[in-house]
Amino acid sequence: MDNRAAMFKKVLVANRGEIAVRVIRTLHEMGIAAVAVYSEVDRAALHVRMADEAYLLGPAVARESYLNIEKILDVAKRSGAEAIHPGYGFLSENPEFADACERAGVVFIGPPSSAMRAMGSKTAARQRMIEAGVPVVPGAQSGDVEEMMAAAERVGFPVMLKAASGGGGKGMRLVERAEDLRQAYERAQSEALKFFGDATVYLEKAVIRPRHVEIQVLGDRHGNLVHVFERDCSIQRRHQKVVEETPSPAMTPELLRTMGEVAVKGARAVGYYSAGTFEFLLGADGAFYFLEMNTRLQVEHPVSELVTGLDLVREMVRVAWGEALGYTQESLVQRGHAIEVRVYAEDPSTGFLPSPGRIEALHVPAGPGVRDDGGAYPGCEISSYYDPLISKMSVWAPTREQAIQRMQRALREYVVTGIKTNLAFHQRLFAHPEFVKGHYDTGFIDRYRDALLGWPEVPAEDAEVWAVATALAASRLEGHAHARAEGAHGNGLSPWVTAQRGSWKRG
Repeated sequence: MDNRAAMFKKVLVANRGEIAVRVIRTLHEMGIAAVAVYSEVDRAALHVRMADEAYLLGPAVARESYLNIEKILDVAKRSGAEAIHPGYGFLSENPEFADACERAGVVFIGPPSSAMRAMGSKTAARQRMIEAGVPVVPGAQSGDVEEMMAAAERVGFPVMLKAASGGGGKGMRLVERAEDLRQAYERAQSEALKFFGDATVYLEKAVIRPRHVEIQVLGDRHGNLVHVFERDCSIQRRHQKVVEETPSPAMTPELLRTMGEVAVKGARAVGYYSAGTFEFLLGADGAFYFLEMNTRLQVEHPVSELVTGLDLVREMVRVAWGEALGYTQESLVQRGHAIEVRVYAEDPSTGFLPSPGRIEALHVPAGPGVRDDGGAYPGCEISSYYDPLISKMSVWAPTREQAIQRMQRALREYVVTGIKTNLAFHQRLFAHPEFVKGHYDTGFIDRYRDALLGWPEVPAEDAEVWAVATALAASRLEGHAHARAEGAHGNGLSPWVTAQRGSWKRG
């Protein structure tokens, strides 16, 4: 599909961590040289080591390095890079960056800046989608607290307040009673201004126990647009995704066809090309509502690649070069089942607070149907300056049941020491009977908090025994990750988690 004789020779990756590594790998497969950029704390980062060239941007603070458009374009000029791939986060959805690339004569590997502007503000995107016939949650675009109160009474409580700019759960408040709206509105405004520089807040009717289902879209510069099926991203903490899968356990062929057609229609309405994602709330009654469009590559794109055979980064590069997709909606087929977990340096027992530090030992799972998109290695530092994502581990299998079994096996093999991670949380989640049945929504973690996040109370006099038990468990896991004694751990958890759950005894 790609013509190596007529393709970019050198591409700059304007990002860091696992997504920079992932993009560099595809560039190398396509015969394209990769240019990395890095901040002072990322000098020894994996993406720097893997690139063909690497250039220092500046201090660790993102606005002085990964968010500095002038510095990135200067590196592109000095290195001779013909195009820039922004990954996700940082400048990936910044239309000013896309325009600056064009002015500098560098190709932006992503959508047109006009589409980014149209969908960048949630309120503007919502109005644009209403005009395009895309279903949206009833609510109010924006206004002062009195207007919000009137809108809330019109659509009925509970309601959700959301920041018009940004995402990641920032500037978002669930309001269940009228008397709580004023304070929630003020807090949402304050948080929105702090994180996004824009205090604009809008209101939506809260959909009770919804699923968060998104549709991947892909288009070229010739007007061809397809959807690449759905992803269920309902397992979230603090409104941020931690597990994604496709197909969704709630999906039917008819619903997928309808949601896919709506997403393509919405993308066409803003002249979209490249990779992008339409996010929807899916109610228990099968009704779905537009949330937002992410005008970039999603963190969870690997599961879509596993069930279709597409390389979405490769497709983005091809589209940026000017090639046509070369396939139709009818030619795309979804095969098997894929699930992704985000492995974070965080402590679930403290509300998923980040746990930066140095990784001492790292054993990444392998074997049939296992893919790990990582940016870490033994001895590397997980910085407190950036998102604490260590890797995204995905599995593929012919059925959902087998995919869950494969994920359970892979999680037992995954070892990270030196920092705290959410691996034990994932093991508990994939052993939870309701998740295994596919019975979950966006409130799943909060609903089963004790089962997923609970830790045993250890009396002070038992502290030494506890330390020995956990150390032995960790040693056993690291030394025997591929050899699990028959029947020794019938709960399906690793010996590390078994120790944490308190299955040891005092002598």
